[in-house]
Amino acid sequence: MVTSRPAFWVSPVMCAAVLVAGVYAAVSGLGDTDVPLLVGGLLVLAVVDLAEFRRYPVRTPKRVAVVLSALRAVLYLALAYVDGSGLARLLLLLVPFTAYFAFGQGVAIVLAVACLGLAVVSTPDWYAHVEQVSDLVMFAVGLVLTITMAAVAVRERDGRIRLQESHRTVAELSAAAERARVARDLHDDLGHHLTAIVVSLEKAAAFHEREPGTAKAAVLDAERSARRALGEVRESVRSLRSFHLPAALDELVAGQGDVTLTVSGSPEEHETGALHALYRAAQEGITNARRHAAATRIRVAVELDAERARLTVADDGRGMGAAAEGFGLLGMRERVALAGGRVDLASTPAGTRLTVTIPVAGTP
Repeated sequence: MVTSRPAFWVSPVMCAAVLVAGVYAAVSGLGDTDVPLLVGGLLVLAVVDLAEFRRYPVRTPKRVAVVLSALRAVLYLALAYVDGSGLARLLLLLVPFTAYFAFGQGVAIVLAVACLGLAVVSTPDWYAHVEQVSDLVMFAVGLVLTITMAAVAVRERDGRIRLQESHRTVAELSAAAERARVARDLHDDLGHHLTAIVVSLEKAAAFHEREPGTAKAAVLDAERSARRALGEVRESVRSLRSFHLPAALDELVAGQGDVTLTVSGSPEEHETGALHALYRAAQEGITNARRHAAATRIRVAVELDAERARLTVADDGRGMGAAAEGFGLLGMRERVALAGGRVDLASTPAGTRLTVTIPVAGTP
């Protein structure tokens, strides 16, 4: 499962700790744990988390979040009731933690105070026992740390989103600049050739009776200008056509018996800049495999799904060793970073694997 949710690992780690503590309490006789109910409750909680992360990999809608928060709170209380170790009560820390991502800081603080109040009410005569006072103080500290951790995670997530939005803005501005350039070229070049054609045809019309040779030369000049204008228009239109990655990769590896290509998914949901970056990365990966790694087999795989575009170039060469990355790889990293992605390079004496991953626009 791939999720861009911040700190999604907190709940599984805490559930695993509760499971270990509860089973240990039951086995050692230190607590009366209903192990089947504890395991079943933790499994239900894990299924709820997994289903939410798969359905809403970035952010859960508020109405759904309200229902899931209530369901989780009930599960936490039920687990605390059947757990003989007492550690399951710490799962209540997840109530304000998860609420922070869905509802913001204010709701999280209110829920944290409510959880602390519930802990106090459920601990009779707590003020008369040092251990219980200590437990409540530690629980309060845990709530503070939990909210702080959620705030940091949210800021980090929002920062990534803003960075990717800036990358998309740069890409859009670059595309707009390219369209403006092509428009200027069409205006200047085509206008020049059309003017030359008009002048030549006017000359031919003026001299077709008195000087047929001059008129014929003028017509030939007009024909040459028309052909040049047609060629430049075709070139401009070709530069404006959308880039089709599978076809470009097919052309790239055509006739190369040592390269195998597999492409899955559709490029429709991916930006042209991202697809161009994958294509250039494939070029660089194949070139490096031949030039530096002396590879005899190169495998190129592209996966295009609703969340990301991923390119993998793997070879059976001798690897990069301790050599520093050249300008080609550095340029690839910069190009992929501008598209909001990342480059992973793993090299061993048995071969090199280059992986480029670029998320779909709007997916942090």
